[in-house]
Amino acid sequence: MGKFKYVLILAAAFLCTALSSEAIRVPRLKYSGGGDWYNGKTEIPNLMKRFRDDFKVDVDDIDMNISAISADLLLYPMIFITGHGRIVFTDLERSNLRKYAEAGGLLYIDDDCGMDKFIRSELKKIFPDRELMPLPADFPLFSIYYVFEKGIPQIHMHEEKPPEAFGIFDDNGNLMVLYTFNANISDGWDSKGVHSEDTEEIRETALRMGVNILLYSLLY
Repeated sequence: MGKFKYVLILAAAFLCTALSSEAIRVPRLKYSGGGDWYNGKTEIPNLMKRFRDDFKVDVDDIDMNISAISADLLLYPMIFITGHGRIVFTDLERSNLRKYAEAGGLLYIDDDCGMDKFIRSELKKIFPDRELMPLPADFPLFSIYYVFEKGIPQIHMHEEKPPEAFGIFDDNGNLMVLYTFNANISDGWDSKGVHSEDTEEIRETALRMGVNILLYSLLY
């Protein structure tokens, strides 16, 4: 990526904040079903601090949550969803999440081991006319700022297979849903010591990927 394109990206990110009356915020989705949607309390705060450091924009670095029936969904460029197990939505929640995604918001789902079969089932109900599509390594998400030549990195391995990134797109090719499987990117956003096996290099890789995801949600 040329230097000029970097300048354009940085300028666009700055304008996203400058033209808004509020700081950039990313809430996690509170859902029913038994999965621990609340796990990783330092993840979003650390990601937002890193985004602020990289782009010098105003962010809110608190760990906040939101319900799928909230009227405030559309205030956020990205909604973060994670957990280890069962995840279930009501019909109203499914409808609201689809409206959010179709209006330009990005649903970022990071499987923290155990939610894969449940979230795939729910996504099929939310988007019955759409398919989860594997994202190739040359998809813009992987080079929008930091470059990941092999595509999605693997922070924590939960199965003996490569990490995967999937997307659901609208008719215009806009990414509405990003789903990362066997990658567990968000675990790497946690503070040092939360996951004793995580080196500084692993945490740096995870934060860089997180910056790319948030930046993508703001620019596309």
